[in-house]
Amino acid sequence: MANVVLERLSKTYAGGHAAVREVSLDVQDQEFVVLVGPSGCGKTTTLRMIAGLEEISAGEIKINGRVVNHVAPKDRDIAMVFQNYALYPHMTVYKNMAFGLELRQGVGWPRRFWRRLTDRSWSGKWRLQREEIQNRVRQTAAMLGIEPLLARFPRELSGGERQRVALGRAIVRQPQAFLFDEPLSNLDARLRVDMRRELKRLHQQLKITVIYVTHDQVEALTLGDRIVVMNEGRVQQVGRPMEVYDKPSNLFVAGFLGAPPMNLVSGRLEKRDGGCFFSGSGVHVERVSGEFSGFSELPRDVVLGVRP
Repeated sequence: MANVVLERLSKTYAGGHAAVREVSLDVQDQEFVVLVGPSGCGKTTTLRMIAGLEEISAGEIKINGRVVNHVAPKDRDIAMVFQNYALYPHMTVYKNMAFGLELRQGVGWPRRFWRRLTDRSWSGKWRLQREEIQNRVRQTAAMLGIEPLLARFPRELSGGERQRVALGRAIVRQPQAFLFDEPLSNLDARLRVDMRRELKRLHQQLKITVIYVTHDQVEALTLGDRIVVMNEGRVQQVGRPMEVYDKPSNLFVAGFLGAPPMNLVSGRLEKRDGGCFFSGSGVHVERVSGEFSGFSELPRDVVLGVRP
């Protein structure tokens, strides 16, 4: 596996729209990091730049210490699972999972045909490569519980089964890092819960480096070792799930994380009778303690956040 480092990564489109603005992030080896935020916040664009599917306007991407800004996607040794599964409809489940391995090892049928004509010893090598691919596909399918589906086509599968095939296609390649772009958003609520549990189990079992994009804060809080909250192309806060939930760094993070969301009440904090008091529209809190009492300059305007 590998660590992934983003240094002041930016993406500006031709019309001048800045989708990502100087994002810096250090994803450690075997860490599960979740990018979360509202639609249009830049999380998917960031993921696509890591994958090499989107050109970088500024900044640097390093995978295992190697700068990959201008490296082709196929040479970055990463695997991506898309929101719409992106399975080949004319191939069986087995072929969908094996296809990437066959391309990597040069055992597609045109190349096999040519090598059979030019290299008599290649047939033996091809048999060994084919056996290795078969073993890896079947082991991965068994791990995901889709071994009975290997002869089926994608149109014959349910949404959850297709998602498992897409996961299997990524896992069987044994890449340095896995990128997930809202992979559970097309599933029903019950199946999403089951797949979250499955993803967490796979991460712990395979010890893989994962960067996961979602707009669902429940997914972010339950899956991530760390979560990265984004808005308007910028990173708002990075931290462990409960750290970000309990100590939001700004009003956006406070209002975004939580279902139902935090209640935010504008008001005034002042000292009175040796204590600290908060007064807002219809809300009065006497004897405010903890961090609030540490303000040196009072009275001052503040926003009080209360979790439901």
